[in-house]
Amino acid sequence: MKIISYNVNGIRAAINKGLLDWLKAANPDVVCLQEVKAMPEQVDLSPIEELGYGVHWFAAEKKGYSGVAILSKPTPSHVEKGIGMEVYDREGRTLRADFDDFSVMSVYMPSGSSGDERQALKMQWLADFEVYVAELRKTHPNLLICGDYNICHQAIDIHNPVANKNSSGFLPEEREWMTQFVESGFVDTFRKFNPEPHNYAWWSFRSGARDKNLGWRIDYHMVTDTLADRVTRAAILPEAKHSDHCPILVELD
Repeated sequence: MKIISYNVNGIRAAINKGLLDWLKAANPDVVCLQEVKAMPEQVDLSPIEELGYGVHWFAAEKKGYSGVAILSKPTPSHVEKGIGMEVYDREGRTLRADFDDFSVMSVYMPSGSSGDERQALKMQWLADFEVYVAELRKTHPNLLICGDYNICHQAIDIHNPVANKNSSGFLPEEREWMTQFVESGFVDTFRKFNPEPHNYAWWSFRSGARDKNLGWRIDYHMVTDTLADRVTRAAILPEAKHSDHCPILVELD
């Protein structure tokens, strides 16, 4: 099964930049989208459905903001919107699709870059999400939690770790959370296959950062260790340019 995660930074804008043609060519089985920034009724879903996908959507209450979706060729046995906490669910941050023997979750974690209040909410989210996942694993032990984590885990995951040591997304406490999350029983699939530097999935729109590959790796396919042996490939797909992020890919046997 080929699974792609993609923060599209506005699905309507991404479609206007050729997202659907790219999707047809890439032909994944499941696509997890983040930051769709639209209600489903604001998007013509028929071209997506014509490609064979069922569309599952969890929009934010605030229009033009956040929101996640899952496009799936196999039909899930269950789709779960949110984590049952209104403060996060009203921002449309998580959507889970359950299949026969594993579950896929599309997650758009909060950013703290706009100021102290949002950074505090981000840290509270991280604590709450960790508790939620630990409980979820009791009933759904095989999980793929993919999406925009808004955190670079290691210095290798950011183009300038020294200059960004005090930046939201690379703060010591955020990086420590990622370490704890992995140690709780998750595998960073990209690093399972690729230990090399200069592999990023997000670039600022400023100063030609993408052309210079001055990026951050904040998008992840994290699998529970129970699924790790079934991962046959993981990759970043920087040639897709419909967003300030690029898609990331994982293949499961």
